[in-house]
Amino acid sequence: MQNAVVRKHRPGQASEYGRQLQEKQELRNSYLLRERQFKKYIQAAIEQSRRGGDSRDLLLQYLERRLDNAVFRMGFAQTRNQAKQMISHGHILVNGKKIDVASYQTNRGDVIAVRPQSLEKVLFKNARLAIKKYEAPSWIALDKEEMKGTIREFPTAQEANSGLDIPLIFEFYSR
Repeated sequence: MQNAVVRKHRPGQASEYGRQLQEKQELRNSYLLRERQFKKYIQAAIEQSRRGGDSRDLLLQYLERRLDNAVFRMGFAQTRNQAKQMISHGHILVNGKKIDVASYQTNRGDVIAVRPQSLEKVLFKNARLAIKKYEAPSWIALDKEEMKGTIREFPTAQEANSGLDIPLIFEFYSR
């Protein structure tokens, strides 16, 4: 076997488009969304901002208020993927009704709970142990014993703490 010549690629500074694309992909992937879903959230935030409000805050609110994210933020699931699976398998109740759609938008006052029959499963027994040390975000009131939480208010951009340059994402879609 001959020694292959290894060429080191020294990346230059990313173009403006490249930076916008990278920010968009990071945010989209962190919430596990497909491009079409993500674009709908962008468009909804822009539409809503025309009626008043900051599009950046609105976008992050839409993403944070998704049921899969709320379940993740409550500490019931270790990852957003796990939260999506819990929801699709019917283990989560919203206001006493089984919701199996991960993109369901939660509202103020919504009570999100693990279905009583599901609490006996190993997954939720482990979650109950892990949640004892967990501190939920301020926009969620969490009852660790009952394995349920209430949406107190809509999250702010600071609470979402994405660390990304959100205006670059809106610039990406304005092309």
